[in-house]
Amino acid sequence: MISGHFTSAARGGVVTGWSLAFPPGTHAGRLHPLIALHGRGGTHRDSFDGSLHLDRYLAALSSAGHPPFAIASVDGGDHGYWHPRQDSDPAAMVLNEFLPLLAGQGLDTSRIAFLGWSMGGYEALYLAGRLGAGRVAAAAAESPALWRSGSQSAAGAFDDVADFDRHAIFGRLNLLSGIALRIDCGDRDGFAPITRDLRAALDPTPAGGIEPGGHDAGFWRSQAQAQLSFVGRHLAS
Repeated sequence: MISGHFTSAARGGVVTGWSLAFPPGTHAGRLHPLIALHGRGGTHRDSFDGSLHLDRYLAALSSAGHPPFAIASVDGGDHGYWHPRQDSDPAAMVLNEFLPLLAGQGLDTSRIAFLGWSMGGYEALYLAGRLGAGRVAAAAAESPALWRSGSQSAAGAFDDVADFDRHAIFGRLNLLSGIALRIDCGDRDGFAPITRDLRAALDPTPAGGIEPGGHDAGFWRSQAQAQLSFVGRHLAS
């Protein structure tokens, strides 16, 4: 487990923290990374010692013989929703600054995957569509923060209605073609109805589903092992 920080030009000069978890043991060849994207109000630490402890699930899967990969997390801002904004572009930070940083750490970034929850669940789908199936093996979205219109979205999530329309997931579903998808949401989560709509709109139907739970770290941890196993299979294929 290693951590660091860099000054992100794409985020307007903000000092941006990151963490990187490797599976235990030695592995032949360079590992592919899963990029973990935090929710609103979170930081890169949420993926690991902050709340989700994804490194522990990664270690357990690796010890059980599952294909190895690394998990990398990075700060995306409190409520920027990880897409291009008027004063910041966290999506460009991930693609143009963080991925090269990971390559410098010895990872093979020619093939990657995304995992995110809530705000980060939206971004996992957004960035997967932006890069496409040629680069992205899989995307896993937990309780994705989605809305049908800009007027319904959370305060500060988008600059305006036009910003929402440019970056709405329902307007970009064709871009996810060929990418292995897993989408989960708790049945007591306020995003459950739109998650059902999203799953129904995608062909083939994504893995995962609507399971017992709410919009919280307890539910996200309950899905972590299955989601990491899903991602690992597709990164290795």
